Amino acid sequence: MTGKVTEKPMLGWREWVSLPALNLDPIKAKIDTGARSSALHAFSIEKYHKGGALWVMFALHPLQTREDIVVECHAAVKDRRLVSDSGGHKQRRYVIETPLLIGQTLITAEMTLTNRDSMRFRMLLGRTAMNGHFIIDPAASYLQGNRAE
Repeated sequence: MTGKVTEKPMLGWREWVSLPALNLDPIKAKIDTGARSSALHAFSIEKYHKGGALWVMFALHPLQTREDIVVECHAAVKDRRLVSDSGGHKQRRYVIETPLLIGQTLITAEMTLTNRDSMRFRMLLGRTAMNGHFIIDPAASYLQGNRAE
């Protein structure tokens, strides 16, 4: 059997992901092929207009156990969608589009904004964002490096 061999980066079930356009240093993300959309922790979400476009300001705690560290982010709104969470509850969320850096790979992904204070990960990377860019090893973690690297 012959086929095209492509070298795609491998991800574990959790990885450190930077969001350079939001000035976010690496945050811990759960790689979730079962989730269609991606989600980013956000609270105190406020909409505003900038240059005729709808934008949002939101705050986030980049580290799961540290509520004393808060980062303020600003992003253009791409959409507002009804999203079902893992428990089947529907919520209308703002959607932004932003570059993500995972290891040495830069992709652009849509992220829904939602409060993830009660979740183990500040970010969930769903299958639409991965869209053939990566190979997933569900038995591994942090294959693209640790936060301090």
